[in-house]
Amino acid sequence: MKFSENIQNIVFQYVSDIVTGQEQEAYVIGGFVRDLILGRGSKDVDIVVEGSGIKLARDVAHRIDPKIRVSYFKSYGTAMFRYKDTEYEFVGARKESYNHDSRNPIVEDGTVKDDQLRRDFTINALALSLHQDNYGELIDPFNGYSDLKRGIIRTPRDPKVTFSDDPLRMLRAIRFATQLNFHIDEEAFDAIVSNVERLKIISKERINEELHKIILAPEPSVGFKLLAKSGILSYVFPELSAMQGVEKREGMAHKDNFFHSLKVLDNLARLTDDLWLRWAALLHDIGKPRTKRFVEEHGWTFHGHEYKGAKMIPGIFKRMKLPLNQKMKYVQKMVSLHMRPIILVEDEVTDSAVRRLLFEAGDEIDDLMTLCEADITSKNHEKVQRYLHNYQIVRKKLLEVEQKDRVRNFQPPITGEMIMQAFDIGPSRIIGDIKQAIKNAILDGEISNNFDDAWAFMEGFAAENNLKFVRSKNDITLIQGQAKSEDDR
Repeated sequence: MKFSENIQNIVFQYVSDIVTGQEQEAYVIGGFVRDLILGRGSKDVDIVVEGSGIKLARDVAHRIDPKIRVSYFKSYGTAMFRYKDTEYEFVGARKESYNHDSRNPIVEDGTVKDDQLRRDFTINALALSLHQDNYGELIDPFNGYSDLKRGIIRTPRDPKVTFSDDPLRMLRAIRFATQLNFHIDEEAFDAIVSNVERLKIISKERINEELHKIILAPEPSVGFKLLAKSGILSYVFPELSAMQGVEKREGMAHKDNFFHSLKVLDNLARLTDDLWLRWAALLHDIGKPRTKRFVEEHGWTFHGHEYKGAKMIPGIFKRMKLPLNQKMKYVQKMVSLHMRPIILVEDEVTDSAVRRLLFEAGDEIDDLMTLCEADITSKNHEKVQRYLHNYQIVRKKLLEVEQKDRVRNFQPPITGEMIMQAFDIGPSRIIGDIKQAIKNAILDGEISNNFDDAWAFMEGFAAENNLKFVRSKNDITLIQGQAKSEDDR
């Protein structure tokens, strides 16, 4: 079988010219070939040569354009350059062996078949010859083409050896099954189950890379169900694993919160590619196992699960070595607020409740609404449509209130510094009380979000609490104006 017409670009042609002239063999191998057969685009090309990959990369780049920058990784015997938005990596054909306590292989020179044998899966071991005598011919010693057409994930060698040597391949198997909608071969899946504890030699960062790719798949639930079935989930993500199962008491059962969360994630995946919003969907009910209670005559409750879940996020991110920056805070915010729009839907949508939601969600309000709409997982079509309709009412109200009151990310028009100057008192609890009272008055719609109304409110608050002004509104305005002029200088 030949694919010569599919590899007609200048890089492949120069590789062909060079290796044919030097009586070498070279092949384009791995993911590029897999995606070519599947009709998927690929911006990463691996070329293996029975010789020096570094020398071949240098010679090809020089022929195309001497100005092309080639990156060399001599300890791995590889070299790489970018040409027209595609990365080409060159390596000498090799065979590998492993020590039990490391996934880093001991490498020796080998043949292309040795190189194919060391690959993780048969669908990634496909190679196309670049020698002129058989240019574009498919080299497939492990029936990877057949596996590709049948949608099977299988290993070239004994899967127990493959996964024990490099346990990350277990996650890669599940990731490919998720991305491609393939089935993992039964023998390979059994080998995953028996090698789960080998993941201890894999860094959290490498595990996260695979989890991210699963989460970003078109239907991420496929991957998480496989992670759960294999036992990997309880090993790498015990908090999520703890959500599995249904408990029944007095004839009343709660839903399986694990499968519900996966449904929410799938729903969201149809709406956005935002990785961290997808993480929020996966974790939005993470606090339910710790807040589950059975109340007589009422049934199962998970009161406060959103707040418990939000408190759990930093610990989960720290243990898994996920970023402890704004991305973590974003997920935490989504988890803590995900019940708020639902309450608005079920109750009367008041301006006050909308202002508070806008204030707390800030610029993430649209993401929060998208998450909440994905959280509708009822099998009752009429109920789903009713909730979606109500959410549209909430969205409209959010827009109206924001345009009228401008409370998204707002700061009260009177600052703590102004309050201290007005009453000639230092930092103290009363300053915070006054600021909070002004903010609440604005959010509750008692006053407008401007300086004059806030000052008038503060005068009333001062009278109620026996506080005396030492500076007038005009004095404060003048002081702030002078300070601003100095800052501008």
